Amino acid sequence: MRVVYSETQLLHDPEHEVQFGIPLPTYEVPARAERIREALEADGGFTLQEPTEHGLGPIEAVHDPGLIRFLGEAWSEWRGRYSAPEMFPDSFLHPALREGMGPAREPASPLARMGYWCFETMTAIVPGSYPAARAAVDVALTAADLILAGERAVYGLCRPPGHHSPRAAFGGYCFFNSAAVAAQYVVARTGEPVAILDLDYHHGNGTQQIFYRRADVRYVSLHGHPDRAYPYFTGYEDERGAGPGEGSTLNLPLPAGCTDQGYLEALDQALAAIGDAGGSTLVVSLGFDTFADDPIADFALTTPVYGEIGRRTAALGRNLLILQEGGYHLPTLGVNAVTWLRGVEER
Repeated sequence: MRVVYSETQLLHDPEHEVQFGIPLPTYEVPARAERIREALEADGGFTLQEPTEHGLGPIEAVHDPGLIRFLGEAWSEWRGRYSAPEMFPDSFLHPALREGMGPAREPASPLARMGYWCFETMTAIVPGSYPAARAAVDVALTAADLILAGERAVYGLCRPPGHHSPRAAFGGYCFFNSAAVAAQYVVARTGEPVAILDLDYHHGNGTQQIFYRRADVRYVSLHGHPDRAYPYFTGYEDERGAGPGEGSTLNLPLPAGCTDQGYLEALDQALAAIGDAGGSTLVVSLGFDTFADDPIADFALTTPVYGEIGRRTAALGRNLLILQEGGYHLPTLGVNAVTWLRGVEER
């Protein structure tokens, strides 16, 4: 299998996130990607390559130009005024703040701009964040190019992840939504509809929001129930799309302690919904935070089941554009990734 990876993605290297109002060591570390890369190379059955530069055009097709501009200049503006080694917001643009008063203007202060575009306190900006986020998108788009050129399955080892970023905000360790950018890229080049299967433990609120009113991109997600699981405010069963996109979103929130069998049952439901949609390409937002030992999730999946998940996903018969999202148990990331991808090759 072809794998696309860039060491530029390692430049995003924050030390902290803020949970419960407390600075804690971040879980989204460069070692996540390196553990997977090392396992793929040790396996010997994967061909790794660098991405090609795709410019801002594909990102602009999905994200607000103001968000793109902010992320591109945020760190240089921050260092011009503050000495803190990481950017975190201290205020957020809550919708009730200006209720009935019209939209807010983007402020001039770098600190205020951070709260204008970011929606939580766990996604620091550091000097390498923007180049890493751009590289992650190029990884996804290069993987898409390989699919469009005739490959049946390609793995884009993206980092930082992307599925929490909606059109005009960032957060959840995510800056640009690589899966959404890649899906739009395939739609634009083929004229076909595309389906996205989100297998991260956390609901991909950003991907859902971007395509919620569109009929040409079907979004299907298995995730921890939002009553207890981040990002809390999206991912309920009754969120099914709106307008032309009515019925194109399917959320399958799952209980704490979800077992291999319970997950496979939900996966079969998800794959049936995707099978009813048109198009030849399936984008997979792949997270390994569904693993039993993941430090920020509560499912109970085992390593062997990832091979079966990959096999069943491949058996759908679509071209698979597989893009890495979450997964934070470093000792098992590599073996879980290899197991999943080997399952795909068993179809």
